[in-house]
Amino acid sequence: MTGYSDDLRLAHMMADSADDLTMRRFKAVDLRVDTKPDLTPVSDADRAVEEAIRGTLRRARPRDAVVGEEMGKTSGYGSRCWIVDPIDGTKNYVRGVPVWATLIALMEHGRVVVGVVSAPALSRRWWAARDGGAWTGRSLTKATRCNVSSVSRLQDASFSYSSLGGWEERGRLGEFLDLTRTVWRTRAYGDFWSHMMVAEGAVDISAEPELSAWDMAALTVIVEEAGGIWTDLSGSTDVDGGSMVCANPLLHGEVLKRLGD
Repeated sequence: MTGYSDDLRLAHMMADSADDLTMRRFKAVDLRVDTKPDLTPVSDADRAVEEAIRGTLRRARPRDAVVGEEMGKTSGYGSRCWIVDPIDGTKNYVRGVPVWATLIALMEHGRVVVGVVSAPALSRRWWAARDGGAWTGRSLTKATRCNVSSVSRLQDASFSYSSLGGWEERGRLGEFLDLTRTVWRTRAYGDFWSHMMVAEGAVDISAEPELSAWDMAALTVIVEEAGGIWTDLSGSTDVDGGSMVCANPLLHGEVLKRLGD
């Protein structure tokens, strides 16, 4: 275990509670869904999960800051900040599609040091703590280590993405389509799942052009600890960069050259 083992255990505990809440409301006939000012959906489950995580952090880590998708930022007293997406993939969640997850990250001194991605409808969870490797399994004691692939040519690579709209809005649709024609295989697994499959070595490249910090933070440390590289489209490793390109070290540079700003 690493110096963040207690924080990782806490993140797993919060993910367990989140899984209970989200699965109870998944496909519920009385699920309430509202539209936020940015025209994206939010369900009563999103709010309940974030409230539960914040409540746990108030008790267990009262000095730490918290940033969440639904309730904004709560200031802290030091260099630590938890970053939470209660349900990544809310559009899937409200339509009964099982590809969604709770994302929990801890950032210290501007660097993500713990990440947990829990997708209970898929019966999957991924996690990492800085310098402790990336793992997938049902619990800390029943886990398999994650490693990115060793595919070295784009022509042999599998590429996963979320949608075309963001690439068009960013003015990079042509570059995106050129990459899809170059690689061996494309699939739109979408959201967190694309990037976690890069960490597992099941997919070689993943990219999304429009993301917020809570969409990315937990993913970044898992990809890194699995031996992968991630940046935004400008080549920066800033979780506020608004985009994410993940790949193994043999492919990332070429992918960024083709997709980047």
